[in-house]
Amino acid sequence: MERSYIEDVLKGKEQKVLVKGWVHDTRDLGKVRFMLVRDLTGVIQVVATKDHNSFKQMAPSRESVISVEGKAVKSKQAPGGVEIVPEKIELLSKAESPLPIDVSEFSKTELPKRLDYRFLDFHRQRTQAIFKIQNEISNVFREHFYKKKFIEMQPPCIISSASEGGTDLFACQYFEKKAYLAQSPQLYKQMLACSMEKTFMITPVWRAEKHNTPRHINEIRQMDIEMAFANQESIMKELEEVVQDIVKRVLENCKKELETLGVKNLKVPKAVYLSYEDAIKKIGGKVGEDFTPEQERKLCDMHKDSIVFTHSWPSSIKPFYVMPKDEKKDAKLSEGFDVLYGGMEICSGGQRIHIPDLLIERIKAKGLNPKNFEAYINSFRYGAPMHAGWSIGLERLTQIICGLDNVKEATMFPRDRDRLVP
Repeated sequence: MERSYIEDVLKGKEQKVLVKGWVHDTRDLGKVRFMLVRDLTGVIQVVATKDHNSFKQMAPSRESVISVEGKAVKSKQAPGGVEIVPEKIELLSKAESPLPIDVSEFSKTELPKRLDYRFLDFHRQRTQAIFKIQNEISNVFREHFYKKKFIEMQPPCIISSASEGGTDLFACQYFEKKAYLAQSPQLYKQMLACSMEKTFMITPVWRAEKHNTPRHINEIRQMDIEMAFANQESIMKELEEVVQDIVKRVLENCKKELETLGVKNLKVPKAVYLSYEDAIKKIGGKVGEDFTPEQERKLCDMHKDSIVFTHSWPSSIKPFYVMPKDEKKDAKLSEGFDVLYGGMEICSGGQRIHIPDLLIERIKAKGLNPKNFEAYINSFRYGAPMHAGWSIGLERLTQIICGLDNVKEATMFPRDRDRLVP
């Protein structure tokens, strides 16, 4: 229930309340029993003495679901200064004991086993805090672009060929044809932006990369935008503004959750813009190669509390659809960029190719067959403007903001090389 009664009780106005939730903890002091009940709004203490008619119902197994009807009163000893003196306690669902995992806030259960029992791990306030923050992130993202008159789209998740080239795709049978789970909404959001100017989405994508690291999962929620009449510079500005808006709102609306997670140094980030060549030289990397995870951390350490944009990447290491500099098919540099925040990459994007002949040349240069992209190429033959876009991984951004060691903690039901359940 909503806890609006708390303020009134703290002012000395006792109130009759009905609370339904989970048994968070119990204590038996012989003549007095205490029970902490948890719901979405937090934890409240219930207390009864031995001569009370509810005394026997005050020792259910932990995580059992109960209903408590009684009087909320002021109490200096209770968490939050308020406790409930029960009039009626009803056991709605008994939890078996012992629990298969430790659901305390300082759980000693290892992450893989917690994920095996994810439905129970969600009972932990720490786990709930992560996903309340993630909910704020996705909500702010949506609101931000709705206010800017972007159109939300739902791209297909089953595709006929690779969106970005490469072999890291999950194949599936689609009636009599072979199909794939989408590795990106890239081609579809471009089509929409070239017709309706501005689009955004939050959508799942799948990547069959055989990673087994704390920063990778194989099913990802991407927050994407695509925008007509935009270039590399203007689309980077859109990303700067939305990330700053997200962090600002998390700081404002998720104080309790950040405190639960022990996040103390989160700040609204500044933006730093570097060319790829300047950035790779700064960290001692080799021109023409991607950043290593260590180099990403090093660059972020050089620019504390900042979103680091590295723009004008080599065409050789960007996807076929990224516009080469000056629209020249043999240009060594592209209109593509990457974004680092919190020690790792959160985004890649750039200006797209909207010229069919140039697109065909770039597809061939990547060793792909233009026939497999015929519908995509044709979508630019009938009045396609210049356009640009990017995508941010929702789980990875959550991981960074929450200060988590593993992206799987920021994924409700993670999918990796070994995990398909729950």
